[in-house]
Amino acid sequence: MKYKRTRPGVNLLVWGLVVVAYAAAAATIVIETRDPGFRDLSRIGHMTIHAPDDARRLGASQVAALYRARSGTPFSTLSPGSTIKVVWPDGSSEVVRITDPSSPLGATPVPGTQQAPE
Repeated sequence: MKYKRTRPGVNLLVWGLVVVAYAAAAATIVIETRDPGFRDLSRIGHMTIHAPDDARRLGASQVAALYRARSGTPFSTLSPGSTIKVVWPDGSSEVVRITDPSSPLGATPVPGTQQAPE
């Protein structure tokens, strides 16, 4: 019986990609805006997934800025490209990608990740 050999390093590359993808998926931070520290923010009050995109971007950027400010390393927390899952006050949620930490519109909702309240 002959075994088909693959090029050396292909298995290492495949497993490396699997580990990186898993680490990226596991690194998503969940922020509950119903918590006392977030619910009094001006852009969060009555936010839902049905609000316009710009309003959700502003709210998510404000939540990310507060999370970043409360962390021990504010300049390296939530760097561009990282994702957070925001749970809005009504219980609906969506995943948001950080695009520019210094911009008021520095977060972009990821299409297809919006979930209605349970």
